[in-house]
Amino acid sequence: MRHGEKGEMNRRKFVSSLAAATAGTAVSTATSIAPAVHVAGDETIRVALIGCGARGTGAASQALRTKGPVKLWAMADLFEDRLQKSLANLTKGEQAAYDREAYKGLADRIDVPPERRFIGFDAYRRAIDSGVDVVILATTQHFRPEHFEYAVKQGKHVFMEKPLAVDAPGVRRVLAANEEAKRRNLKIVVGLMHRHNARIQETMQRLKDGAIGRIEYMRCYWNTGFLRDTRPRPPEMSEMVYQLRNPYHFLWLSGDYFVDALIHNIDLCLWLKGGHPVSAQGVGGRQFRLQTQHGDTFDHHFVEFIFEDGTRMFAQCRQIAGCWNHSGAHAHGTAGQAEIDRGRIDAAERWRFRGRIANPYQVEHDVLFEAIRNDKRHNETEYAAISTMTAILGRMASYSGKMVQWADAINSEVCYKPDRYAFDATPPVVAGENGLYPVAMPGITKVL
Repeated sequence: MRHGEKGEMNRRKFVSSLAAATAGTAVSTATSIAPAVHVAGDETIRVALIGCGARGTGAASQALRTKGPVKLWAMADLFEDRLQKSLANLTKGEQAAYDREAYKGLADRIDVPPERRFIGFDAYRRAIDSGVDVVILATTQHFRPEHFEYAVKQGKHVFMEKPLAVDAPGVRRVLAANEEAKRRNLKIVVGLMHRHNARIQETMQRLKDGAIGRIEYMRCYWNTGFLRDTRPRPPEMSEMVYQLRNPYHFLWLSGDYFVDALIHNIDLCLWLKGGHPVSAQGVGGRQFRLQTQHGDTFDHHFVEFIFEDGTRMFAQCRQIAGCWNHSGAHAHGTAGQAEIDRGRIDAAERWRFRGRIANPYQVEHDVLFEAIRNDKRHNETEYAAISTMTAILGRMASYSGKMVQWADAINSEVCYKPDRYAFDATPPVVAGENGLYPVAMPGITKVL
């Protein structure tokens, strides 16, 4: 059995068992196996952008740069100013985030009149129902399960950003909806862009072919300075709006930075190893902004994941200025080691990737639209859901300070959501009288 094959068997077993368990919650759709490729009956693929922040704007520009006729047809966001800024950036050809090239010449591919600009919590439904073929889901990940489920129900192809959820019920909801997506042959791509990086693809193949022998342990990191700052809530702004404007600082919206960012390098390790870990334990906390923090997430984590065969994966995530910064994924085997994301293998035969690399953010959209135009089966949901759940498992371990089993984590009913979605509603967490938000305390906080 080649390296990773046992992990792949475990992955399939996990997905099959979970799909059976969630079959009753799958979305109800028509019996048609595949939707019409283009709802308008011509070769133009019409796109709806849901979530108009920097990443959404970048994703939309990349979708518009794929081969063949394509139109940005509808846009949706919670806030009008964000939608208008995104539309202006795309139309004027200004540089968008997550790409080093200036976006120019897209104006003739944008057809979003005022009546197809949707604002509010139900904006995603109206955009999906506006006569589009492809939906870009780029809101904060709290909303991903609901948005994906509705897009599948309406028979739309999907590009969705990582991660796919912030809690186990959300992961299960995504996987249940994906069973219907597979039946209908919907094309799904997830924004784990390393999977579409030629350097990483070749490195991964060499490792799977045994370049460093049997994998003994892996390391992954996302250590940075403090990326996103916040200020205290203005008196005239509701608590819900404040948190929606600052999602990366709130667990219920982002899943914590461990889930939001480190998922990229966790995914690389799982791609190499196959399957998923069976347990995790770790440490973490809030160190940098003890008296001035404006959210409830940690600013550092260290988690040890354990796989069924005893292999370990060590995962570190930190957002504190002035510290050692590093982002990457490393593998250590019986015959050498590798820097997976950098395309470096140090073994008896040293190897460095020397080829050219196409922008993986663009490639992932090229892959999606090519699959749509040629009706090729393509669906990335399952491995992205497993990587999402692995990151959630790690957060559970660092928040609780306990050894957490995968089986307990994936079956958890702990769900982070407000009682209702409205700008004047109360979010799941609020600040205390001292102005500080309650933060998890290892040894005390319950995560299951």
